[in-house]
Amino acid sequence: MKVAGLFAGIGGLEAGFAESGHEAALLCEVWAPARRVLLHRFPTVAVASDVRELAHLPGDVDLVTAGFPCQDLSQAGTTAGIDGDRSSLVSQVFRLLDERRVPWVVLENVSFMLQLQRGRAMRRLVHAFEARGYRWAYRVVNTLAFLPQRRERVLFVATTGDVDPADVLFADDAAPRLPETDLAARAHGFYWTEGIRGLGWAPDAIPTLKNGSTVGIPSPPAIMLADGPVVTPAIEDAERLQGFEAGWTAPAAEVARASLRWSLVGNAISVPVARWLGRRLARPGSHDAGRDRPFPHRSAWPRAARFDGERGHAVDIGAFPTWEPRPPLADFLEHDVKLLSLRATQGFYARTLRSSLRFPPGFRERLRAHIDAMEERERTGRYVVRLSAAA
Repeated sequence: MKVAGLFAGIGGLEAGFAESGHEAALLCEVWAPARRVLLHRFPTVAVASDVRELAHLPGDVDLVTAGFPCQDLSQAGTTAGIDGDRSSLVSQVFRLLDERRVPWVVLENVSFMLQLQRGRAMRRLVHAFEARGYRWAYRVVNTLAFLPQRRERVLFVATTGDVDPADVLFADDAAPRLPETDLAARAHGFYWTEGIRGLGWAPDAIPTLKNGSTVGIPSPPAIMLADGPVVTPAIEDAERLQGFEAGWTAPAAEVARASLRWSLVGNAISVPVARWLGRRLARPGSHDAGRDRPFPHRSAWPRAARFDGERGHAVDIGAFPTWEPRPPLADFLEHDVKLLSLRATQGFYARTLRSSLRFPPGFRERLRAHIDAMEERERTGRYVVRLSAAA
């Protein structure tokens, strides 16, 4: 299919779709650093800047993609909802569809939208598509199915054609092979910026990459290695943890602070998720109607659902369409890591002591050992982690 990518970011959806045989005909992205990446990575594709100024879509486009802004729908954002200044820009998708009803549409956003304001955002979207004669299906998909990053996103597929979107989204389901926490045996990713009300934590993986600050303050995760050090990954490995090649966002540094690359990566759609979806769009499978359940109308929206043209159904399916082999997290990292700074570790450790959260056994002790090693490094220039039996 020919694709028009709105709110394209750094092209995660479009890169994955290209690997599946689809071709971008138009990209649109308002943020200059992201647009510079698109111009470099998709040199033959027209790149527009502001979706509000886009008069119409190219006449040969079969599929519109839109990873529309999540800031108002995210648990870490403003939670203003679908009417917020940023997320309400999804209305531009429907303006363009009213000008020409493109047969396929793919939306992507954070899974928190299913429960925020009792799913008001989803209700707005499905009503808009149904009013225009589209059937739809959506599903929460986890990047952990493909890569060592725990990242849940809603994929929403709508169509006016004969293919049931349920045959695209629900044809694949796999049992994940999730490791248990074992600090002595494997690396564990966590967010050192948290610690009072929550802890982003992932055995042999990292938690969801954050988008950091729009002024360029990065927010990389920490990784506690099995032999004791607490490190943060390089931006190149963060790109790889999203499925991009290392250096994908480097062109952004030509027009903005290099640290903004963390925001670009954190905002992106994981490439292998898009590749899987692109392959299913090209070769649909079949939805097992035995997975259908009654649609709940008075609670948060289900994690997967479909509309068959007459009524909605919840769908009993997991967030893992596949489980692809991957090396342990410590072996996945290919670029130089940085030790989590003494100040950052001390601040996080202090927050864990004030928190009522339950942390994995030995976690605080390993943080303390890292602090001791960093203090010794400041005194002697040597970094040596001394783990006690309890850690």
